[in-house]
Amino acid sequence: MEFDSIECVSSSDGIEEDEIPQLHPHIIRSQFSSSKTTTHKNNINNNGSIILCDGNNGGIAIHPATSVHELLECPVCTNSMYPPIHQCHNGHTICSTCKARVHNRCPTCRQELGDIRCLALEKVAESLELPCKFGSLGCPEIFPYYSKLKHEAACNFRPYNCPYAGSECAAVGDIPYLVTHLRDDHKVDMHSGCTFNHRYVKSNPREVENATWMLTVFNCFGQYFCLHFEAFQLGMAPVYMAFLRFMGDETDAQNYTYSLEVGGNGRKLIWEGTPRSIRDSHRKVRDSHDGLVIQRNMALFFSGGDRKELKLRVTGRIWKEQQNPDEGACIPNLCS
Repeated sequence: MEFDSIECVSSSDGIEEDEIPQLHPHIIRSQFSSSKTTTHKNNINNNGSIILCDGNNGGIAIHPATSVHELLECPVCTNSMYPPIHQCHNGHTICSTCKARVHNRCPTCRQELGDIRCLALEKVAESLELPCKFGSLGCPEIFPYYSKLKHEAACNFRPYNCPYAGSECAAVGDIPYLVTHLRDDHKVDMHSGCTFNHRYVKSNPREVENATWMLTVFNCFGQYFCLHFEAFQLGMAPVYMAFLRFMGDETDAQNYTYSLEVGGNGRKLIWEGTPRSIRDSHRKVRDSHDGLVIQRNMALFFSGGDRKELKLRVTGRIWKEQQNPDEGACIPNLCS
């Protein structure tokens, strides 16, 4: 859904068998009797290598710095494997998620996987400490193997999803990358300054779909903010909504406040709040109504005239709360 006219003034599950790739095996040699696992002692030799023992061949020496990490990589999804780690009768390992995806058939030898656990590899994993996978993005943390997933799900250095809501964009990255992506790939308007003045015009406001109308990015206080304005159906009637999202984490978003104002014919609505982080999806923010919500009848009243054309002017500003060192009180820092 598009505007007839926009003015922007900135005042400053499953995988089929024949689709399963033939992969190099990650093998832990073990001896099984039906579906039971035979337990053998694993040893560490003089150079620090781990030896996974079996009853036939004596064992395999694995260098702890590289090969163990490779063995813990699922051959299907390439993610690190966490208990339960499964294996077939030939010793090829696979994570529990991919076991269901490949219909309980080993992707390496095509044998049925059954319910065999690779207890030896699970035991090795318990002794490992691994760096966060977002270390290349700046995270310095190192965690025990089984704590790593929990941290990575909430790591402050994890990439951000593209905040553009007009399409299901799969782009992820850090903030500088996403700003460039929004400008070059989505052709989003970029503005500097902490105040804004937008005019939205629609010739037939009764034709409303669940579609984003506009996204504008503002740069102020050295940070980036996404201003959304859109129409969507709420019950039987359309509503219009404007809200701001902060391009960063929620803890940093709490340092900022914004206000939005819309009005006409001697009336006005004012919204003031804290911008939501882009960690929260656009739909989550919209569906929570965390922003300036304008009912259609009110929007047409603000538009004036014969109420057959939508003409809204939304103004607003962003400011940063600063602590007064003398009085211990928060004072607004307005962007010049």
